[in-house]
Amino acid sequence: MAIRQKCIKKRKALLNATLNLVNNNGFHDAPMSKIAKMAEVSPATIYIYFENKQDLINQLYLEVKSEFSTYVFKNYNEKDCIKDSFKQVWMNIADFKLNQIEASNFLSQCDNTPMIDEDSRQAGLKNLQPLINLWERGQQKGVIKLISPYLLYAYTVYPLSFLSNMKQKQTFVLSEKGLEEAFEAAWDSIKL
Repeated sequence: MAIRQKCIKKRKALLNATLNLVNNNGFHDAPMSKIAKMAEVSPATIYIYFENKQDLINQLYLEVKSEFSTYVFKNYNEKDCIKDSFKQVWMNIADFKLNQIEASNFLSQCDNTPMIDEDSRQAGLKNLQPLINLWERGQQKGVIKLISPYLLYAYTVYPLSFLSNMKQKQTFVLSEKGLEEAFEAAWDSIKL
């Protein structure tokens, strides 16, 4: 059991080191040697857990995306009205993006660069299926505009990345009132 726990710790250390290096230096300036050094393992140890750097990045992405999904859909009840269900999910996304900075920054990089492969990107998108289902249900009920889920995401969720960036730069801090206003603006952008 102790050996198994040690293996889990090493793998987690490698993932955390990768997350930190990619966020601070970018994908290309995060060589395996730096990852190993930061994780305090030998470079050869990486290959026990991952085939190569691409596999490491893909697995990190899928784990962070899964954590994001778990966070986003906590307390979500699909039986609530469309707006209330969406508000719960949106507020969870806002909380994650504004307070889980390392993970949020990594996911933003993955969304905006070709860092991860297409199979991993598609697998990661499956984590958002409950939100897509909610939007489809809202469209079927005539509550949400009949536009692409990509446009719905762009108008409602993507602005939270901007607000998170402004918070990190200490340019703008979103108050509780501001958060409510941001949600209402997001809802107004997609409701019929």
